[in-house]
Amino acid sequence: MNALNEQQKAGLRALPQVEELLKHSLLRERAPRYGHQALVRQARDVIAAAREGILADRGANVDEDSLSNNLAQQVAERLEGLQRSSLKPAVNATGVILHTNLGRSVLADVAQAALSAVAGGYSTLEYDVATRDRGSRHDHIERLLCTLTGAEAALVVNNNAAAVVLALSALASGREVLVSRGELVEIGGSFRIPDIMEHSGARMVEVGTTNRTTLKDYERALGEDTALIAKVHPSNYQVKGFTVSACVKDLAILAHDRGLPLFADQGTGLLFNLAETIGCETSGSMEEPTVPELVQAGCDLVSFSGDKLLGGPQAGLIVGRWELVERLKSHPLARAIRLDKLSLAALAATLQLYLEGGAARLQIPTFRMLAVKDNELHERAQSLCAQLRDGLAPDAATVSVVRVESRVGGGTLPVLGLRSWAVALDEAVGGVECLAQWLAAEHQPPVIGRVSDGRLLLDVRTILDDQELAVVAKALVGYFCPPGV
Repeated sequence: MNALNEQQKAGLRALPQVEELLKHSLLRERAPRYGHQALVRQARDVIAAAREGILADRGANVDEDSLSNNLAQQVAERLEGLQRSSLKPAVNATGVILHTNLGRSVLADVAQAALSAVAGGYSTLEYDVATRDRGSRHDHIERLLCTLTGAEAALVVNNNAAAVVLALSALASGREVLVSRGELVEIGGSFRIPDIMEHSGARMVEVGTTNRTTLKDYERALGEDTALIAKVHPSNYQVKGFTVSACVKDLAILAHDRGLPLFADQGTGLLFNLAETIGCETSGSMEEPTVPELVQAGCDLVSFSGDKLLGGPQAGLIVGRWELVERLKSHPLARAIRLDKLSLAALAATLQLYLEGGAARLQIPTFRMLAVKDNELHERAQSLCAQLRDGLAPDAATVSVVRVESRVGGGTLPVLGLRSWAVALDEAVGGVECLAQWLAAEHQPPVIGRVSDGRLLLDVRTILDDQELAVVAKALVGYFCPPGV
């Protein structure tokens, strides 16, 4: 460790002790509101940060009074910050519909209402009103899922990664699972299929190669210790060119001939043909196996997400053969990863929209954003552009309507592009990066766009309605023309 210089030594001597700092008038007046424990915790953190700064030669040249005042102010700001939630509504102007960092699916109005209805009081979460006895939370969802997918049974857990872990733990712990090398995906947040398998206790047996895995590859890998065959849909990438992937129907026949189950991690939660819903001009592929197709093809278990192309809350849904689903329900892990009442209510309401047919699906914001017509998007972009031109000085920024490409996002349909329209701002006073930073960090609600080629792009596809459009316009006018200036 390098020797401390005189300025650092003086700075360290000036640092107050925690109890001394708590005597500061700014903190004494806050003690009744926040309590001693909260004050101590924040004071320790602030003093520790100041010590690190001094040791790094950052701002050590202050007198004791100034330092104490500064530290007390930091403690007060931290405490007040704790009372401001960092989880807040935001305006998504990125054009990414299932934006993982912004919460993926936006819930339909009926799903929001269902969630709210059970949030404020008691509910029949695990109560059977007919028998007046204990019920099962699975009952609220199971019949809906079976009707929509053609499966015999179903259950729901808190996300699809948990669903995969539960299926492997219940059916293959300590035994082998066959999976193609081309399906060893990373599903986001550094969570990888091999890691999930290891955590479940199953032993992964890699089959075939990255780009070509045939039925015979699976046949050669089968052994006495094989517990099941897994089929993982690589929903966040596509391999093109010299490729082969074993057909699900053939895999089902192979698995059943050997008395083994076939488990498919479908991932995206698509329940119908997407091409029938998307009415806009697209690029890339919409190839996506639906959950009912996998069930019909012979998969014994299929897992998928609730907050991707299903359009509901975060959840991991599992459908399949009754005896296998029952084994999953009775596994000890099932209780640890079960879904809460709020998500169950929102999920049930979302699934009920599917029962009503094609038009009802468009009540789900995910599909509404996918299906919106090009001329409507252009009109919305023109409207936002006009509001900005009316509200901004001519030299504040260059504002224009430009053609862009939206994305589905959420690790879903990775090569599918959706032709869209955005408002572009460039030559902005203070710079585009500063503008984007202010919109995200300073404005309430945060407005999240994307910076590309020196322009801030605000894609109107994911701006939910005219009210949000007005929020974006007001935010931009407020940045360039702050009140009182």
